[in-house]
Amino acid sequence: MSTDSPFNRRRAGLLLHPTSLPGGHGNGDLGPDAHRLVDFMADCGFTVWQTLPLGPTHDDLSPYSAQSVHAGNPRLIALEPLIEAGWLSPDGGPRSGEDGWAYRQRRLNEARHGFRKRGEVERGAHEAFLSQHRHWLDDYALYQAIRAEQGQRAWFDWPRELRDRQPHALATARRQSADAIVQAQFEQFLFYQQWTTLKRRANERGILMFGDIPLFVGYDSADVWARREAFLLDGEGRRTVVAGVPPDYFSATGQLWGNPHYAWERMRTDGFQWWKERIRTQLTQFDLLRIDHFRGLEAYWEIPASAETAVVGQWRQAPGDELFRALRAEFGGLPLVAEDLGIITPEVEALRDTHGLPGMKVLHFAFGGGADNPYLPHNHIVNSVVYTGTHDNNTTLGWFAELDERTRAHLFDYLGGGAERMPELLARAAFASIARLAVVPMQDLLELGGEDRMNRPGIAEGNWRWRFRWEQVKPSVAEHYRHLLALYGRV
Repeated sequence: MSTDSPFNRRRAGLLLHPTSLPGGHGNGDLGPDAHRLVDFMADCGFTVWQTLPLGPTHDDLSPYSAQSVHAGNPRLIALEPLIEAGWLSPDGGPRSGEDGWAYRQRRLNEARHGFRKRGEVERGAHEAFLSQHRHWLDDYALYQAIRAEQGQRAWFDWPRELRDRQPHALATARRQSADAIVQAQFEQFLFYQQWTTLKRRANERGILMFGDIPLFVGYDSADVWARREAFLLDGEGRRTVVAGVPPDYFSATGQLWGNPHYAWERMRTDGFQWWKERIRTQLTQFDLLRIDHFRGLEAYWEIPASAETAVVGQWRQAPGDELFRALRAEFGGLPLVAEDLGIITPEVEALRDTHGLPGMKVLHFAFGGGADNPYLPHNHIVNSVVYTGTHDNNTTLGWFAELDERTRAHLFDYLGGGAERMPELLARAAFASIARLAVVPMQDLLELGGEDRMNRPGIAEGNWRWRFRWEQVKPSVAEHYRHLLALYGRV
């Protein structure tokens, strides 16, 4: 293990998406509260901040089906730094009837005009950003501009000449939507500026940023529109098969995600260039990355596009070993974590272990069975990441409230404590594990119940909206967690 690896020593991390921060309009953002969280984490002794993917979302707000694998979510752009830079004037907040996102959009547009007048100092950085990111930014900005012009319809429902990227149609769109294109590019410049500033602050305080790479790409995305040949689509851009998982712990009918599958054979022909570009972007944003649904790089569940559930499908082989060898040849060591939950076969484990990737251990899955359960702490291995629960799980208190008496009895017997010590009892088990990294969601640190969970897999509505408030953070939390992390050798 390299001396500069994130796994070079025992660490503890906090799981919190920036949208869950206080402050901001409509959702948390990369402004003052994000920097305050960095200081709070440092006071607690945490050295890893894990987020969900940062891409621009659709109206369902799911970060796992974003509109770009390269772009940042404009909803995360904070307004305070723009006021400090002199590009925005302070105002009284949203107008009557204006929601948080509409307000933020209006203010970001005003900021671009302010930047044009008063942004001389940042002009060079802006031009350098446009040049450095042109390989994805031009298509993304055009996609967003056309999408707005088309009433936010998905690209596969656009007029044929735009859907199929006919050169004359794209040239006309660039000319007619020039202002919207410039705005989309400017917003990406702001996002990258603010994220880079936040990451630098975190790194200076000894905190690594831990990102998340969804295995699959959103169907309605700039990536699929601009690179249709990289996906399994018919001549009109329609999906022939879609991604998901068969029935599992989370859903009796499986999960029908609907993402298009990759055209792996075509990706092989240029040495997985699309993936190299994607990973390069992520490595500029994060110190450590989780690959969501890692098992899909060994074999993936292929569902007919016409299916109503994920029950009907078949496993298809993926060239995961070839892909990782190509990525290592390009980047050297890869700071990746494999999300190896669900239906895991010896072949998936071999792919993970061949490339030295840490896997995941989730304590919510540990109790109620036998002593050979791989999620029980005594079965953990050093090269792994242990969680109380993830963003897809209930909070620990919510999970505990739903346990049957037999599972509760096993938990109490194993951990040596009672209900009055939850959820800290489970957090202590994570910290005590031999796994190099232990991560707790913010909800568990705040001792919140099931009403505060982030996501309910298989349920489309009402997810990704949870936010905490600073008044929920007890004054003793930082000192207490610093003691716990020192006790278990994680400071």
